[in-house]
Order: sequence, then structure tokens, then C-alpha cells
Amino acid sequence: MASSSRGHFSSRLGFIMAAAGSAVGLGNVWGFPTKAASNGGAAFLVIYLAMVFLLAFPMLVAELTIGRHGQSNPIASLRSIWTKNRAAAALFGIIAMIASSMILSFYSILAGWLMGFAASPILGMLGLQTAADWLVNFSDLRNVLLALAFSLLTIYVVRKGVADGIEKWSTRLMPVLFILFGVMIAYIFTQDGAMEGLKMYLIPDIAHITPSLLVDAMGQAFFSLSLGVGAMIVYGSYLKKDVNLPKTAAQVAAIDTGVAFAAGLLILPAMFVAKNHGVEIFDAAGNLMSSGDLVFTVLPAMFDNMGSAGVLLGFGFFILMVIAALTSSISMLEVPVSCAQDELKMTRSQATWMIGGAIALLSIIISLNFGALFNLVANVSTVYMQPLLGVVWAIVVGWVWHRNKLLDEIKQGNPEIAQSLFWKIWPWYVRFVCPVAILMVFGYSLI
Repeated sequence: MASSSRGHFSSRLGFIMAAAGSAVGLGNVWGFPTKAASNGGAAFLVIYLAMVFLLAFPMLVAELTIGRHGQSNPIASLRSIWTKNRAAAALFGIIAMIASSMILSFYSILAGWLMGFAASPILGMLGLQTAADWLVNFSDLRNVLLALAFSLLTIYVVRKGVADGIEKWSTRLMPVLFILFGVMIAYIFTQDGAMEGLKMYLIPDIAHITPSLLVDAMGQAFFSLSLGVGAMIVYGSYLKKDVNLPKTAAQVAAIDTGVAFAAGLLILPAMFVAKNHGVEIFDAAGNLMSSGDLVFTVLPAMFDNMGSAGVLLGFGFFILMVIAALTSSISMLEVPVSCAQDELKMTRSQATWMIGGAIALLSIIISLNFGALFNLVANVSTVYMQPLLGVVWAIVVGWVWHRNKLLDEIKQGNPEIAQSLFWKIWPWYVRFVCPVAILMVFGYSLI
């Protein structure tokens, strides 16, 4: 079980900001608008909202409940429930730890690029054009140095602990993120072409709803809420027993979805503003060009065309992206760090430097073999490991955990829950609907 020195979130707001921060990352600010733009805008938005409500939210409650019950890392928390097969519990805990480490290794490279794009316009203004260009142009050395810089930022926050590191920085950074979003959306709406993008984003075209859109939307909902990789199990373990889990999970899911929605409000209109400035965003067939690097091609081209306002806007946008990336990366590093602390009895500082350093080394190896490794690591961790681990958590909560014991855990923060509609539906839902739905979508993505 947990050690007595184990940290806790000092307030519910702190937890909500940290968990929302974990959920709000590049998946929301970059992945969601890109997928929405590639899948007909509003049609994707509607299906995504349905997937968050029908799949991601029930699974978020499940993961937080596992963590709070165990009051420990994913390995020990799973063992505390899966008492008849502790070896399987430990194995899946270790796989979750590996998955979160793999995601962080490629995530640090992307986040490093964003740091480069944030600094570049400022260096340009100071007359250091060569350095500014170096930061935004692909090279092995740039990729390595920027990934290392971002890794050190992540290590710095996690080393400080739960309340002084993760909670403190999440409660500082998340409000900044919200304010930056508000300012930038308001500004983009004043530009020519923005309304065309807004129309695409908010008025659904049913013709766009296809099986592949459903797969994309579920993957997006899962990835954006940090599900499957143990991050929410770890954050749940730092929760006090009097917290109402379903209510708190709903608030985290709502903030996460709100940020994804806001990102769409910013980026789809911005694409059409860019088009208005002569930047090509669609090919002859009407498909989105360069969807993967939309953030690194279309938007910087638009900022360049806006003069000094564009410099400020570009800086603001990429700082926003770095904040979103950092609040997610700290939760991913926390998964293996919490395991090393509890299982190997390391100090937090030792565990953070050792594991953070090992993941940074993996980032360097991926950077130096970018073509061969980047997509491979990203796909193995997010397309395969993340949903399959989600199925395992659903089986643990739905089938392995005795229903009365599960109820006892959830009742601690909400004594009346046994009579609620939530309790009448949720255990059966996690038992049958969630694993089947995740496996169906996973199977389709393989085909």
C-alpha cells in the first residue's frame, strides 16, 4: 500500500486543474482541430462530444476509482483489486508505465518544436534572424536540443512533488491557457475569412459521418483525456477519500472538452483567415493539405502576413501550445516516477532524474532516427497500447472488482450514490459497453 510520505492534492480545485491539465494537451489544441478540419468540421465535433460522454467519461471515473482505492501507483493499485492474480495486475501496471514513457518520448520532440516556434519571432524582432530560422527548420541538432529543453522543464516540475510541483504549476498555467485562448479567439474573429471557418466548424454536414470518422473521434476522446496509460490512476491515487469521483470526473471531462472546442474555434477560423491571406490550405479535391503539420505551416504563414500583430499572435499561440504540452507531460512522467517511488523505494528526486533522463535519452534516439522511429513509437503507444490498456481497466472495474467493494469505494465521497441513476447504469456500462466499443473501434482502425 501507499507510503505515509505519499503526496496528495491540497484542494479539489488543484486536482481538477492538474487532471484537466493532463487531459488538455496537444491532443486538444492541435489534434482535435486538425481532425475536425479533415473530417468536415461540425460532423466530427458532434461525434467527438458523443464519444466523450459515452466512452471517455465512464472510463475516466473507472481509472480515478482504481487509483483512489489503491492510494498508490498503477502496479500496486491494480494488485489491491486483482488479489487473485497479482502477477497479471503487476504486468499491466508495468505496460501502462512503458506506454506513458513512450508517449512522453515522442511528445517531448513535438513540444520542443513548439518552444522553437514560440522563441523564433522574438529572436527575429531582435535582429537574430539566423537563430530564428534555425529554431523553425528541421534538423537533428535542433530536434535534440529542443527535446532536451522540454524534458528538463518536465523534470523540474515533477521533481517538486504533487502539491508543490504538479498542482502548483497546473493551477498557474491552466488559467493562463484559458486567457490566451480567449484573447486569440476574439482577435481571429475580427479577421476576414474567419466566419467561413466558423460555419464549417459549427454547421454539421451529415454526409461526412463515416466509420473512419467514428474511429478518429473515439481515438481523439481517449487520447485527449489521457486514458489508458495510468496517468489518471496515479492522479486518482493522490485524491482524498471524501472527493465525489463521478462529479469530479465530469468536471475534468467538461474542461477538457471545452478546451478542445475552443481550439476548434481558434484554429478552423484561423485556417480560413490564412486562406484569405493567400496561404493554400486545401488541395484541388478539397482535402486539407498538410494536416499533420498544420500548426507548423499554415498558422506561421498566416502570422507572417500580419506584420507586428502577427509576431505577438504567433508568440502567444505557441506559448499556449507549450503550456498545454507541459501540463500533459508532467502527468506522463508522474506514472513511472510514482512506480519507482513506491515499488523501488527511490526518493522522488532520484526517480524523476533517473526516469526523466532515460525518457529524454529515448527522445534523442528517436530524434536522430526520426524517419524510422517517430511514427512507429507514436502508433505503438497511442493506437495500440492506449486503447488495449483501456479495455483492461474496464475489465478490472467491471469484472474483477467485486461490485460491493467498488460501491464502497465510490460511496466514500458520495454516500447517497447507491440510489442514483449513475450507479444503476455505470457498473454495467463499464462491464459490457466500454470494452466492446473500444475493441470494435480498435479492430476497425487495424483494418
